[in-house]
Parts: sequence; structure tokens; C-alpha cells
Amino acid sequence: MTSTDPLAPHLPSPLEEVRDDRFSRHGVRLLLKRDDLIHPELVGNKWRKLVPNIEAARGRALVTFGGAYSNHLRATAAAGRLLGLPTTGVVRGQELAGRPLNASLSRCAADGMRLHFVDRSTYRHKSEPETLASILRAAGAEGAYVVPEGGSNAEAVRGCRALGEELRGRADVVAVACGTGGTLAGLAAGLDAGQCALGIPVLKGGFLADEVRALQERAFGARTGVWSLDDRFHFGGYARTTPALETFAEDFEQRHGLPVERLYVAKLLYGLVTLAEEGAFARGRTVAAVVTGRPFPES
Repeated sequence: MTSTDPLAPHLPSPLEEVRDDRFSRHGVRLLLKRDDLIHPELVGNKWRKLVPNIEAARGRALVTFGGAYSNHLRATAAAGRLLGLPTTGVVRGQELAGRPLNASLSRCAADGMRLHFVDRSTYRHKSEPETLASILRAAGAEGAYVVPEGGSNAEAVRGCRALGEELRGRADVVAVACGTGGTLAGLAAGLDAGQCALGIPVLKGGFLADEVRALQERAFGARTGVWSLDDRFHFGGYARTTPALETFAEDFEQRHGLPVERLYVAKLLYGLVTLAEEGAFARGRTVAAVVTGRPFPES
């Protein structure tokens, strides 16, 4: 990409050490991979996943999927505005249609994204060809390039491999919060032998391992790299938080001066602190946490 490209990134993203006694007293170093600084509007893994899909679209309109608080929908809408591409967001929850838009969906609409709401049953079957075709017709998006929910497909996974490559030799464990699994799938493929990737799912259900494996098979032909998941830190599911998580995030912000995004990054950091206290990381190990986003104003 040239410097005049509105999607031009700042890469590699910074890798910063933070001194936190909850890690240091166990002999563990904590690094923050600041992917939130890649691009002012396509933040973190959204840039890494969306740009390969935009290149594959070759100027076609974009249609994608997400819930009412989807970071991916916001990033797609922003990319459409920056590039002058029409975008359509298929939003889970027909009951939301006609209601005032929340701050996240309002931002999508302000960026020119056309929003199309579908009932939750239809949404669950959106990957089935007949259902997808019906949704596209109803949304007026026939012929558009389809980016899956969360942006996770083979193109996105291959794009996220660069994240792992940037971290080669820099940490023993690289941890990332997971929604649809594409970032973890690519990250693990880019790491060196001897490094491992750890995913912290923000949705409950325990289904993500199969998704990550399938994404790697589509992108690379086989499971690649060393990775694992810890499902304990979803705090009730996507877009769910608790007072304990809020208190934790506020404390981390005060300790380190880092604005902590609540739906992904806070859960990741909470999980890593818990694992350090449990002795999951051997003394002398270095853990890198990928900061995939930043707080959304008014969200």
C-alpha cells in the first residue's frame, strides 16, 4: 500500500513491556502488542482481516454480518467510507429494526453502511447457500462481495499470519481474545517453533476449537502451529461484562495508562492475570498480549 492509501497501516505495531507485579512476582514478563495503533479507524485485527478481503473484492460492494455491538461492522463501514465502497451490514435481531440505533450501529450508518436486520433463526443459517442468497436479495446486496461474520475466512487468516511473524522470537506465549477465531488461526501459523498461541474466547459455548481448526485447514491445508483455548473468561458471552470486569479494566488503565476495550481486551487481560496467579506460566517466560482494539466512544 502507498502512503496515500486511506487504509495504509503503521506496521509493525509496537511491542511494549509493562511492569505489573501480578506477573513479575511469578517471574513472568508481560508485553503488549499494540495492534490498536495500526490504523486510526480499522483497529487491530480488523485491519489485518479486512484488508485482504477488500483486495479480493476488487472494488465490489461489501456485505457482512454482525450483532448490534459488532466491532467488525464498524470497521467495515469505516473502510467503505474511506474507499468510497458501498457497504451493507446484516444485523442479527429482527426485533432491533425500527428501534433507535445504539452508538455502534449509529456509527455504521453515519459511515454510509446500509443496515439490514434479520431474525435470529435466519441469522444462524446465514452460511447456507439458499439462506444467504435470500438474505442478499432482501438486503439489495446481490453481487456484493461477502465478508463473513467477524471477517474470518481464509483470506483473513492468511492476513493475520503476519501478526505471528512480527512476534517471532519475542515471546514464549502470545495471547489474543477470540470472537470467530480468525486472528488466532493466523497468529499461530506465523509464530516460530517453540512459541505457542493462546486464545481467550469472548463467547461462551466451547465451539471455537473446531472453527479455528477449520479456518486453518481452509487457509493452509492443515492445522498449523501450536495453539490452545481457555474458555473461562467470557463473562457471560459476547458484549457481556460484569462489575468485576469493569473494576479490573479500570485498575489496569490506572496502572498502565492503556485505554482498555471491554468486550475483548479486558477479558484477555483478566484471563492472563488469572493464569499468572494460577502458575500457568513458568518462571522466566514472556507472555505477549495482543491489544486488538480500543474503547469505542459512547459504547
